[in-house]
Amino acid sequence: MGISLGPNQYGKAETRVVRIDRDGPEHQIHDLNVSTALRGDFAAAYLQGDQSLVLPTDTQKNTVYAYARERGVGQAEDFALGLARHFADDVEPVRAARVDVDEYGWERIAVGGEGHAHSFVRTGQEVRIATAIVEGTGAAQATWVLSGLRDLVVLKSTGSEFAGFLRDQYTTLAETHDRVLATSLTVRWRHVRPEADWAGSYASVRQIMLERFASLHSLALQQSLWEMGRAVLEAHDGIAEIRLSAPNKHHFVVDLSPFGLDNPGEVFHADDRPYGLIQCAVTRDDAPPAGASWEPPASFA
Repeated sequence: MGISLGPNQYGKAETRVVRIDRDGPEHQIHDLNVSTALRGDFAAAYLQGDQSLVLPTDTQKNTVYAYARERGVGQAEDFALGLARHFADDVEPVRAARVDVDEYGWERIAVGGEGHAHSFVRTGQEVRIATAIVEGTGAAQATWVLSGLRDLVVLKSTGSEFAGFLRDQYTTLAETHDRVLATSLTVRWRHVRPEADWAGSYASVRQIMLERFASLHSLALQQSLWEMGRAVLEAHDGIAEIRLSAPNKHHFVVDLSPFGLDNPGEVFHADDRPYGLIQCAVTRDDAPPAGASWEPPASFA
């Protein structure tokens, strides 16, 4: 029986870099968490411990810092693309590079009704995310870009149902035609081409999803995700596919009858686990092949 080495990769995870642009009187802040992953001719490192073709992960970390200084950050997608292209083009053993970027939002502190020039406050737990994957070199090089967000917490206090579901001997859940629907969205969308108005596209997709979530009378969280994804693709022909993941943040009506009180859907217990996890992909029929887009480093564990 033979034993062989399968797919492998290595990189530097979660390099925290903060770049402050000081070119004008109003400073700009970019707060990133950057992860790199390289694939290529690294079998000897695993099989013989031979590191001669291995670019140290510490070097990858240093490259992130150097690029932030030399080139600035700008849009997260452009920063990820620049790093991924560097590793794929300039490091000979590398056949494919993936760069994932989380960007944490900051806004200016208002002083006397005006945003302060160099003082900021975090904008909450929502995180903007971007990924660039570059495979090969020269004319045969393939590039994919994903944009997205995570930890976007949304809630609607009515306009949501869950009824008519399958039942078996273990089903105890009661049907409801008026419930609180809440979730913390993680969403990624794949661009048709590796260039776009990243900031404008991000703002538009986010707003479309929020408006559809709010306006749809939801018969299930599954339906909400489909409608949100469909609305994005209808509005953006430069987006090939969108994937949505939504844990159902359950809110249960508290029984106040032992205290002689009624509860007409006003007091709830927010239960964090266990939770339903609803996920789907919405794809344009003529979308270009996804290639390595959806192969995250986490697929190895």
